[in-house]
Amino acid sequence: MKNLFTDHPNSVGEDYVEHMGQAMGFALPLFLAACACLAHAFLPFLFEKTGSRIITDLHDRMVANRVRHKNMHKVLPAPAE
Repeated sequence: MKNLFTDHPNSVGEDYVEHMGQAMGFALPLFLAACACLAHAFLPFLFEKTGSRIITDLHDRMVANRVRHKNMHKVLPAPAE
């Protein structure tokens, strides 16, 4: 049963609590983006770019930075002993 809570977090280099924090750090902005989009649907002069900006920022945090972080490990020399 423990593996259900740790396998995925470990696969991205986090423990359970770290992963929970990261996921919650995405949930709040996504909720705000959804609220902005809903308001924009009824009042199109409000939040014209808010939802897309939040999604772009989250994409940068989740995907683009992760790719850069992984690639950094490939080019950095091994630490000297």
